[in-house]
Amino acid sequence: MSVDIATLLEPRAPGPCHEYTTVLRVSERVSAADGVVTLTFVDPAGRKLPSWTPGDHIDLILPEIDLVRQYSLCGSSTDRYTWRIAVLLEPSGRGGSRHVHQALGVGATVRVRGPRNHFQLEPSARYLFIAGRIGITPILPMVAAAETDGREWELVYGGRSRASMAFLDELTPYGDRVRVHPQDEAGLLPLSQLLNTPRQDCLVYCCGPEALIGAVESGCAGWPAGSLRTERFKAQPVMPDEEEYATSFEVVCRRSGLTLEVPPHESILDVADRAGVRTFAACREGICGTCETSVIEGGAEHRDAVLTEEQRASGESMMICVSRARGSRLVLDL
Repeated sequence: MSVDIATLLEPRAPGPCHEYTTVLRVSERVSAADGVVTLTFVDPAGRKLPSWTPGDHIDLILPEIDLVRQYSLCGSSTDRYTWRIAVLLEPSGRGGSRHVHQALGVGATVRVRGPRNHFQLEPSARYLFIAGRIGITPILPMVAAAETDGREWELVYGGRSRASMAFLDELTPYGDRVRVHPQDEAGLLPLSQLLNTPRQDCLVYCCGPEALIGAVESGCAGWPAGSLRTERFKAQPVMPDEEEYATSFEVVCRRSGLTLEVPPHESILDVADRAGVRTFAACREGICGTCETSVIEGGAEHRDAVLTEEQRASGESMMICVSRARGSRLVLDL
């Protein structure tokens, strides 16, 4: 389904869903690795940009190709005048990365929205960072923050080859706290060695391909609850035994005063959009967090890749692009 770019460009009303939206200019473009470019954005008038924290990402709104794409901020969070992202060219993707690589040179302008963070660096005595390929982007500022705060940390970073792995030069000053594992030299990441012994005082942060995240989740199964934080590039697939939830249910849109019937295999977001309910969404795949909506009554069957298990258990919000009702009725803040 295409993205409603016009709606995304509208200013949001004050409140929980208000986000900074503006046009920024590309001030620097660097080839960071094979197929990876970094873009540095500045305000055309030289104004300060909103502050951000490790794990934040921004939306690039690309009306030319009717897409919105999310990229992690990977520069210095103390620099209030620039935002940096890294973009991996995905030849088989929907065209977002190809557009960035081909159209966004130095001097180009693009509308951006954010920052937004569903991968926050929580306080911990120790950190184990695990990154695969372009998954290094949200991890890079986390490493810098942990170092600045004097925390114990280590990073294990894998990729197909050194030439494909971005930011190796920026990681070199950290010495042996960074273990680089190009697959063509060292094989797969040594996850069993890293995760076999659970640690009570350590948080694990992982970002990368789905196979890596799945393996890390399995490896952390015996760790204390809440030890693992992940950020995915795509939502987890719906398993066959979840089909019992693919039934019709009722959604009461409290602010709009409408009651909607959501049929099987159709999202709350699509039904709400069709009914004229004001919503905000970008990825429509459960990975960006743009459509997060407060749950007033009822239970949600979560299918996103954004909320932590603790957040899901609280029942306070859901991603209406992919998640559904656990029962026959939901009351949402829509």
